[in-house]
Amino acid sequence: MLAELAALRDRVSGVLGCVLAGVDGLLILNDAGPGIEPHDVAAMAAATVGLSRQFGRALHQGVFQECTVRSTQGHFAVYSVGEWAVLAVRATEGLNIARLHLEARAMASRLADALPTNQWYAQTWPPS
Repeated sequence: MLAELAALRDRVSGVLGCVLAGVDGLLILNDAGPGIEPHDVAAMAAATVGLSRQFGRALHQGVFQECTVRSTQGHFAVYSVGEWAVLAVRATEGLNIARLHLEARAMASRLADALPTNQWYAQTWPPS
């Protein structure tokens, strides 16, 4: 699975790194890139999901799927990976966001299929 995270950088120009985290903010897998604290990224991704879920509920728009933050020097995108995990992607400002969505959505689906189906994944996954 770590190879899957790393491959996103090859498939989408501008991707700097990504992490797989639980919705509780615990880090599962790390390919965040140099100079980035992956535990911080995992916690921010979980906070993004929490807030986004509240928007979905309050606005009657359904279940969280993804959120993208665009800043002056880059993007931060968070994708749902099943019910208990999220994929967080850090990218440059010049990123082709449509290409990222295409690749990351497919990757999130593959990761969801590979993860255990309960919230206690952090104790048992990834398998050794």
